[in-house]
Amino acid sequence: MRMGNIPLILKALDFAAHKHRDQRRKNVEASPYINHPIELARVLSNEGGFISSELLCAALLHDTVEDTQTTEEELREEFGEGITRIVMEVSDDKTKTKAERKRLQVVHASTISHHAKLVKLADKICNLRDMAHSPPTNWSLERRREYFDWSKQVVDQMRGTHPQWEALFDAAYAERP
Repeated sequence: MRMGNIPLILKALDFAAHKHRDQRRKNVEASPYINHPIELARVLSNEGGFISSELLCAALLHDTVEDTQTTEEELREEFGEGITRIVMEVSDDKTKTKAERKRLQVVHASTISHHAKLVKLADKICNLRDMAHSPPTNWSLERRREYFDWSKQVVDQMRGTHPQWEALFDAAYAERP
């Protein structure tokens, strides 16, 4: 099996690690944030069998524009149009309210590209797994349940994208608290 462009994947990992260097997850361990994008890339490659450099780079970079000072232009200069397009498709517009961003994720889930849907599915799988096993310390049971239900609304709009991953999502959703 031919591997993807390893130097480009490592460049994306280094870029994401640098951009997320001061961020921590909200779980009790306060684990480094970079573990989340790495887990997405792992799910894509190990559980999904995807070795596309573009897809793995987009997974590693998926939160840089949304959660760091990274700009779309910076991403385009470093990684090109294809990777940037996928990242932008899965990035929320932080100028909108949280409720509006969540609503728009549900509305737009069916319209994003196939690669963006794969990244979004992997993100939701990873988030639900984390939420079930190592939830944010300050989230109530009700808030965690709402997150599970909202994630299902998003994924339901992408059904038919990848049946195996949809089954992985459904298994993660079955652990709803």
